[in-house]
Amino acid sequence: MAIKEKLLQIMAGTVTAEQNISQFLKKISTENEKLNIFLHMNPDAIAQAKSIDAKIAKGDPVGKLAGLGIAIKSNICVEGIITNCASKTLQNYTATYDADVISAIKREDGIIIGMVNQDEFACGGSGETSAFGKCENPAAPGHIPGGSSSGSAAAVAADFCDISLGSDTGGSIRNPASHCGIVGIKPSYGRVSRYGLIDLSMSLDQIGPLCKDVYGCALMMEVISGLSENDASTSAVDVETYSESSDASSLRIGVSSDFEKLCTDKRILEKVMTKISDVKTTEVSIPHIDLAIQTYYPIVYVEIYSGTRKFDGRRYGMKIEDTCGDEVLRRILGGREISKAEHNGKYYRTALAVKEDIEKQIAKAFETVDIIVLPTTPILPHKFDEDISVEAMYSYDAFTIPANLAGICAGVIPAGTIDGIPVGLQVFAKKFAEKDMFNFLFSLEKK
Repeated sequence: MAIKEKLLQIMAGTVTAEQNISQFLKKISTENEKLNIFLHMNPDAIAQAKSIDAKIAKGDPVGKLAGLGIAIKSNICVEGIITNCASKTLQNYTATYDADVISAIKREDGIIIGMVNQDEFACGGSGETSAFGKCENPAAPGHIPGGSSSGSAAAVAADFCDISLGSDTGGSIRNPASHCGIVGIKPSYGRVSRYGLIDLSMSLDQIGPLCKDVYGCALMMEVISGLSENDASTSAVDVETYSESSDASSLRIGVSSDFEKLCTDKRILEKVMTKISDVKTTEVSIPHIDLAIQTYYPIVYVEIYSGTRKFDGRRYGMKIEDTCGDEVLRRILGGREISKAEHNGKYYRTALAVKEDIEKQIAKAFETVDIIVLPTTPILPHKFDEDISVEAMYSYDAFTIPANLAGICAGVIPAGTIDGIPVGLQVFAKKFAEKDMFNFLFSLEKK
């Protein structure tokens, strides 16, 4: 059922909030053991649903998310629920406060169902690095769901929730959204508060929504966006509204052969171009986009090394180097070595300089277009039993990383399937131009 329709039914009493949450919990109880999506449940979900139904019955005002079930990536703090980043380091850590986005959801009467699986500490692009077992892909069984927000995408695809939240460092929302055949949004940097997010990279991460329809993502973005006194990176720029009825025909659409050259599986590019075959497009150039991966990882390595120094086993949890998996350790050790070499400015500061150059090149492209359309990943998701190199794994993010480096907003919408595997079409829009992005996504969804 579409999100807008479900909200109308809940408000009318045709479907109660309790019924909505109960059916999710029943489905999770019978199917989660196989899919390994949810790690921890909210024991108060039914009671909270009943409370919302009581408000509706009395005619009291309710929030924009009234009665909807929300799944949360396990690196976003929810008070009273284990928030472990899918790591043994924080295996029994119960969050003592709500992240800003969780407070916003609760204010609007959304119901947290529980915490979902992910790549450990958001390190990974496949959903395979969780300390508590791999997360399955409901849309393409046997294939990775993508990551690091694997559980966030899989929960939506499996009909375990209405909307989920994930975090996106270099494609961690959009990559799994593409592989699981749903909609996923990376907001502009500074649009959504990161307070309460146990982040991978403080200069790149953003929390964003995943849903089966564009309306659900747009609605959640409206709820979680805005200036926060807890996060100095948030902006006072007004949150632009969206409208399903808005005319996207005035938007200037761009495509770039710079991305085409990097697309390993040309069938993916064909699916994307077929989806916009009736749209007039303009060719734009984005030089140095092929350096995105090489630019991204030195930044991520250094920032995860810095950010994980608090996991020393003294205040809470265990020492991260003693308890984390191989991918997390690889990044921590790499970040340590890069930091040691920083007195020569060899790596981190050089990467920041290239990041600034890529940001300028993308800004220049947006002088002639409003939207840039491109694939989400250059290859299809591999099977769980395939032997894949670290370099090949990192290449999944070749088309998504540029949006994080530039701080712009980006979204993914299904473009079709190849051999039964979902393929996502990705759009870039200017920083804080979420309105343009959503209007174009709405137009694509109607096709």
